[in-house]
Amino acid sequence: MTEGTDGEFTAFVNERGDILLRIAYVLAGDQHSAEDLLQNALAKAYARWSRIRGDAEPYVRRILYHDQVSGWRRRSRRPEVPVAVLPERVVSRDSGQDADLRMLLRDALLSLPPRQRAVLTLRYLEDLSVEQTAALLGCRAGTVASQTSKALARLRQLVPALDDSVTEEVR
Repeated sequence: MTEGTDGEFTAFVNERGDILLRIAYVLAGDQHSAEDLLQNALAKAYARWSRIRGDAEPYVRRILYHDQVSGWRRRSRRPEVPVAVLPERVVSRDSGQDADLRMLLRDALLSLPPRQRAVLTLRYLEDLSVEQTAALLGCRAGTVASQTSKALARLRQLVPALDDSVTEEVR
């Protein structure tokens, strides 16, 4: 790599790193895993930086999604390891009710199957169309639509207060 290429990569990370970390956090579910996921994605992108044409962000996002789905597959084959002390939770600045709802929603999202979670992240956090999501995940648009429907139905089942809070916001 040349110094110019290193500078381009550094500028990209400085400019888009926070957004990429937020996406990694939604996918991974915790800060430490998100940082690891993003670091691995950026290392892969850096190795191919001279070959990336145009906007590099979609390329890095695709690495994030693929690595996380692959990680879910690997972890599903390994047993969970219990810990003696649970980590402290960050206190939200929201009201207690909003914070409780956010925690319920976070836990519900973490309980979804990998593909459903990735579909919701792409569709609603990334604001991608069904077709864009299907292309990114390498599946059909119908699969994206059905996985989105199933995931939203499951979230409504796990967090019934979600429908109430959305209804109140509309009023």
